[in-house]
Amino acid sequence: MILPLVLGMGAALYLLFSSLNEERFVKVDPGQGEYFWEDANLNGFVDSGMEEEFVAAPNGDYRKRSSADILSELEWTWAMTYFLGLALLMVVIRDLGYMYRIRILTDKHLNWRKSFDVVMLWEFASALTPSVVGGSGIAIFILNREKINLGKSTATVFVTAMMDEIFYIIMVPLLFIFIGGDKLFPGEWAGESFGTNSIKILFWIGYSFIILLTALILLSIFKFPFTFKRLMMRLFSIRILKRWRRRIVTLGDEIIISSRELKGKPISYWSKAFGATIISWTARFWTLNFIILMFVDEIDHLVVYGRQLVMWVIMLISPTPGSSGVAEIALSSFFSKDIVPIAYVAIVALIWRLLTYFPYLFVGAAILPRWLRRTSR
Repeated sequence: MILPLVLGMGAALYLLFSSLNEERFVKVDPGQGEYFWEDANLNGFVDSGMEEEFVAAPNGDYRKRSSADILSELEWTWAMTYFLGLALLMVVIRDLGYMYRIRILTDKHLNWRKSFDVVMLWEFASALTPSVVGGSGIAIFILNREKINLGKSTATVFVTAMMDEIFYIIMVPLLFIFIGGDKLFPGEWAGESFGTNSIKILFWIGYSFIILLTALILLSIFKFPFTFKRLMMRLFSIRILKRWRRRIVTLGDEIIISSRELKGKPISYWSKAFGATIISWTARFWTLNFIILMFVDEIDHLVVYGRQLVMWVIMLISPTPGSSGVAEIALSSFFSKDIVPIAYVAIVALIWRLLTYFPYLFVGAAILPRWLRRTSR
């Protein structure tokens, strides 16, 4: 636990303080600055981090500032308190939705207190493991220690993953219809750490993989569990893949167990669980919307929401614990050009991670010893 905790927090804090102290050219009132902008690379956009784009001159429109300088001069307002409160409310709704879903999926075997422990420890495990791995394997162990048999624990974890992916698969085309691809992948991103084309390629590869994975889970659990196991065992009999054969046998057994557990569940079971999934994920993404409104008077909520869906694919393949470092870089690349003023990006990233990442590290570490004692019997 200690090593990924230190790595994750270290990467996040390093990037945070680096971005806070990084000086950029910030637009000020006409005549109040020390620089004028010149489009040196002829791309039509203000590249606030490029020295060659700005010419020193009195009475300019730009001034060289760091986010730390702006933060020290920031005047806290009631509006900022209001939107921070709404962001905190979204975090609470997100966790309550997860707790309700885990109660439904376990047929209310867990009371609300136990559901809280399970959700916090699950998030704790996800924060400690690379996003590309996730905390699902540990989640089976957590549920099993709560006296839920291995079959039901495995089925519950499979269903939560499946519902998360189905929500994502549905929301992406809806947002493309309502706001269009130009706003999700704007031309302003060209030349940044994540270029427009590279983001599109990564996104569509990730989205296609999610569709394939979800279809595979649905078919293997509800239609052909034994066929899935046989095909996987035959595939992993090839010499080059033989080293993973034992894991595939275990996966095949888990699919069969999950299939037995889930067949015959009523419609209310699925509708309640998926409704909780929609509420949780919507609250999860709207947290950033309200944080941005602390510093920006007006935003297009659907655009911010949609770009988070795109950003989530980038974070999903992160090799760092809890996407530490990658999340902060992605947020800057996705929102600094046309939504969040560059001076406030580091501050927005700090509050965002303070609400959505660090609490689960501390809460999980705090309840883990007591939970281990409680479930030891």
